[in-house]
Amino acid sequence: MDLAREHRLSTQAIRNYEDAGILPAAERTVHGYRTYTALHALALRAFLALVPGHGHRTATSIMQAVNRGATEDALRLIDESHGQLLDDRRTLQAVEAALRDLAPVPQERGDTFIGPLAKRLGIRPATLRKWESAGLVRPRRDPQTGYRVYSAADVRDVRLAHQLRRGGYLLEQIAPLIAQVRSAGGVAPLESTLRDWQGRLSARGRAMLKGAADLDAYLRAREP
Repeated sequence: MDLAREHRLSTQAIRNYEDAGILPAAERTVHGYRTYTALHALALRAFLALVPGHGHRTATSIMQAVNRGATEDALRLIDESHGQLLDDRRTLQAVEAALRDLAPVPQERGDTFIGPLAKRLGIRPATLRKWESAGLVRPRRDPQTGYRVYSAADVRDVRLAHQLRRGGYLLEQIAPLIAQVRSAGGVAPLESTLRDWQGRLSARGRAMLKGAADLDAYLRAREP
């Protein structure tokens, strides 16, 4: 099948796409074979171009809407996907701004308890407990006393949270940043992570442009 070979797909994949409503229904020969046309080629090209930018599920929903004649529903799905990309960009910008606002965090050694740590930072122990509930810090518990024990990494996270709170950031804004710092093993390694994040967002945006162009070609071909 030429349609399958062009995109290195199996003939069964093409049939599955048609059955799922991603491709318009094909005409059948007298012997029951499906006949795919240039319109099906445009539909397949549009779907495959939409997937990198919008994801498989949304791309499927977009094509299904177009093929049942609900173009406005398809455009709404595209708008929602662009809105999600914009939200992701704003999150990245907030993380980058937060990192720029951070002062160097002293290297900590050894463990400490909630009282001494709160006193050192000039905050109340209840504040540290609130930050723990919000997921900003995860101290372990002493197995004998049940007291919270803050490791050097925990103290680093608390100091970062303290700086960001003083900078006006909300707990729900700080939590994802602390999680990034924790997974990266510190602030310094985050620079490459943020570059990768930016690269993925840019690639997604470019993919959406490509998907929009191919979908527009399909929509034009469907016009009477």
